[in-house]
Amino acid sequence: MPRLRFFPISFDVAGKAVVVAGGTGAALAKLRLLAKSQAHLRLVTAEAEPALTAFAAEHGIEHRTSELTLADLADAALLFVATGDKDRDAIFAGLGRAAGIPVNVVDRPHLSDFAVPAIVDRAPVAVAISTDGLAPVLAQRLRAAIEALLPPEFGRLGELARSLRSAILSALPTNAQRLRFWNRLIDGRAADLALAGNLAAARRAALSALAGSTGEEAGIVWLIGAGPGAADLLTLRAQRLLLEADVIVHDRLVPDAVIEMGRRDAERIGVGKAKGRHSVTQGEIDALLVRLAREGKRVARLKAGDPLVFGRAGEELAALRAAGIRVEVVPGVTAALAAAADAGVPLTLRGVAASLTFATGHGAEGSEPAGWPAIAAAGGTVAVYMGRTAAAETRERFLAGGVALETPVLAVENAGRAEARLFAGTLADLPALAARADVDGPVLILVGPAVAHGALADAEPIVPAAAAPVLAAVA
Repeated sequence: MPRLRFFPISFDVAGKAVVVAGGTGAALAKLRLLAKSQAHLRLVTAEAEPALTAFAAEHGIEHRTSELTLADLADAALLFVATGDKDRDAIFAGLGRAAGIPVNVVDRPHLSDFAVPAIVDRAPVAVAISTDGLAPVLAQRLRAAIEALLPPEFGRLGELARSLRSAILSALPTNAQRLRFWNRLIDGRAADLALAGNLAAARRAALSALAGSTGEEAGIVWLIGAGPGAADLLTLRAQRLLLEADVIVHDRLVPDAVIEMGRRDAERIGVGKAKGRHSVTQGEIDALLVRLAREGKRVARLKAGDPLVFGRAGEELAALRAAGIRVEVVPGVTAALAAAADAGVPLTLRGVAASLTFATGHGAEGSEPAGWPAIAAAGGTVAVYMGRTAAAETRERFLAGGVALETPVLAVENAGRAEARLFAGTLADLPALAARADVDGPVLILVGPAVAHGALADAEPIVPAAAAPVLAAVA
């Protein structure tokens, strides 16, 4: 995974000298940005463009009309170099390092100690977007998107938070208690009043809520569907609750990108299970969730896909309800929907398929309720989860239910992810899926006439070309 060269931080410049060296338009751009801070700004350049000189005078910026020297940096906290000349840039960067202060050289990352992010200014709230100094246009695009999401009044929430910080620190002794109160505050009436511009009323409402808060809350468990694996398929509600959770209990198939959406200080507990390898039993998971909630924790139980579709959520719900624990279910995109979307397959289609069934391939040995092959025999669509290793047995169940060998089949490996692969064929081909050594990710199988209406031109055949004659002979 790529790692950041420039680590994003917020640097305190209040009352400190920040030097800009150079007389170019780039120097003016830096000053315009820095003028929004509480720094003491110093422009050092022997020659300056007229607009730069005018801006410095208009904003009371100290202007030293000489070349940069060490004396100009004696009390400085940061140095920005924007001469536009590579040799002078290098010399001035060397002066900054000799003075022991961080240096940023415009458009020269190799000379810079830090990068200046694109900033969404909602003071005292700021959003910084960094691309390691390599893709400023991308950062600007992201800034525009975020600015559209945050109203100009958003900074008032920061002002409200600043006015309440000391009171909340005194009233609520633990970080978890404070975090919960802040989340309620931001979603409540006090925030609405602040955004409307009535900060005094917002503060009164917040202090009233704080006075009525004991800081102690019962735990809660959120059974959250993490979707098929693509982080951008996570729901907005799931993302919000991950930021509120004290503990994240996650399955093996939930990707790191989703898990990392939680708070940095949230505890992460993996309870991954793979077919035939249960590192943690379901009973142990149930007991863990109950124990964490009884400790007053807010628990995000992350499950791949949707919790209520072959996610054993029913057992966890029963255990939590029996223990008197608050529990909520947050739906996710299940693999069948992701697989159909990957291939443009209509799961139901007027005049072709009027029903849809979710089934599990583990039922091939008879451990699951029977009857789903009849859905496909009647023209419906069947989505078979966890069916790759039992593909031959699954085909026999379909055949026994009256489904024709030529019925269209689509298998999708890693549905919903960037690395998804499509394998198309018919029910006759299905046993070859289990024999493919090049397929090791989770597989979702779609069976039924509607599958033929998908965009399958680029799908690989279920039966590799070399294996087709052998399979035909066996069939």
